[in-house]
Amino acid sequence: TTEFRHKTLTATFLATPRRGTVLWAKIVAGIVVGVGFGIVGALSSVGPAAGFLTVFGIDTDLGAGSTWALIARVVLALTIWVVVGIGVGTLVRNQVAAVVGVLVFTQFLEPIARTAGAFVEGLDTVTNYLPGAASDALVGASIFQMAGAGASTSGLEWWAGGAVLLGYALVLLVLGYALNWRRDVS
Repeated sequence: TTEFRHKTLTATFLATPRRGTVLWAKIVAGIVVGVGFGIVGALSSVGPAAGFLTVFGIDTDLGAGSTWALIARVVLALTIWVVVGIGVGTLVRNQVAAVVGVLVFTQFLEPIARTAGAFVEGLDTVTNYLPGAASDALVGASIFQMAGAGASTSGLEWWAGGAVLLGYALVLLVLGYALNWRRDVS
């Protein structure tokens, strides 16, 4: 969205007139940044936590493959969220609207819907396919499941959650490309 806000997209498209190439470059750069931030985030949280647990004689399970699989899924989830963000930025040209829209949906509307799923029969089967629920399924943890509210514990498998979240990213990217990316930018 900053390209639209600061009008730098015009210069980019003049230098590289193939807009699809520019979008692919953004996606590849986003994936690299997402993986990098995911690894840094995992190391900065798992490292100190493992040290803390070790001091108190609690097993960290860092030797277990399932622990490393969980960490890898966290990095994957963050990376897919970066691509979702690129899709939102491609679809919504106004930076403030994009940020506010994402925050309203992920921090207000989706949590309400997922909490309502605990009280409305059948609603949790729908809310399992919302982006946050899909991300929770991919990672294998959810505050809603731990609190006993919202999505049922029999939600999506981790791989299905990843596929749903990736589907959101792809839909947003395709819509953004089709509706906005090919339009005149000046």
